[in-house]
Amino acid sequence: MKEMLNVSSNPHVRDNTTTSGIMLDVLIALIPASMFGIFNFGYRALAVIVVTVLAAVATEAIYEKAMKRKLTIGDLSAAVTGLLLALNLPSTIPLWIAALGAIFAILVIKQLFGGLGQNFMNPALGARCFLLLSFTGQMTKFTLDGVTTATPLYNIKNGGSYDVLKMFIGNTAGTIGETSTLAILIGACYLLVKRIIDFKIPVFYIGTFTIFAMIYTVCHGGLDMQFVAAQLCGGGLMLGAWFMATDYVTSPITPKGKIVYGICLGLLTGAFRLLATANAAPEGVSYAIIFCNLLVPLIEKATFPKAFGKEASK
Repeated sequence: MKEMLNVSSNPHVRDNTTTSGIMLDVLIALIPASMFGIFNFGYRALAVIVVTVLAAVATEAIYEKAMKRKLTIGDLSAAVTGLLLALNLPSTIPLWIAALGAIFAILVIKQLFGGLGQNFMNPALGARCFLLLSFTGQMTKFTLDGVTTATPLYNIKNGGSYDVLKMFIGNTAGTIGETSTLAILIGACYLLVKRIIDFKIPVFYIGTFTIFAMIYTVCHGGLDMQFVAAQLCGGGLMLGAWFMATDYVTSPITPKGKIVYGICLGLLTGAFRLLATANAAPEGVSYAIIFCNLLVPLIEKATFPKAFGKEASK
């Protein structure tokens, strides 16, 4: 009887959809952002994508083989991690650093904690933060049309010019997969139609951040919706909200928990981006998501439905 009550590690699927099926849909949804990244940054972006995906899959296979565990590369979760990491990297990153990030994501954050379903933070974002701290110069060097240039968020923070339409379409500097809001939203629509993700986390995340940014502009001279729109289209907000904050393993499963989680993400991202010191990086999505990953057990405990009544004393 005890064995019959054992369940596999999360993500727990409640219908006939398999983990590999879910991951395949995520890979398909990331195609528009990936293709635009390759169009925007050239063959170098493709090289980074190929290296990170191969390094992630190879690391998982080698580790599981060495530990005499069942090979799980067929569930495609390692490929998703590799691709998400690549989309969070600049196209100029040395390929060995990109590979190191993929190895760190799979080996340190995922496998050493027990594999899929046991990691306490999003592996791709954990690896991105590791690379940011370890190789700051390489991680913050961006180019467009072969010329080193600043990202729109950097220009906004330093009083420079920016074009919201270009930011929405994606013809700007940034990481491989974050520049085109349009491409990201196309992929997000696919996930929503396929019911792979719940709208609550991204909608409350983006909505809370929008309100935060509006209040910020009001407190600094008057409502500026162009600034708010630029903040929504710039950096990793859209990619993070739709593809990483919604990670099954590291996000809440209760409806109320998802709403609280989304609100916390919006508030933290707003604080990191808009209230940080002048010398701080003009981003904040990765750190906000990782911090909220750590809060998920508390959010789940506070929002999990309580059963009516209680067991009678014996």
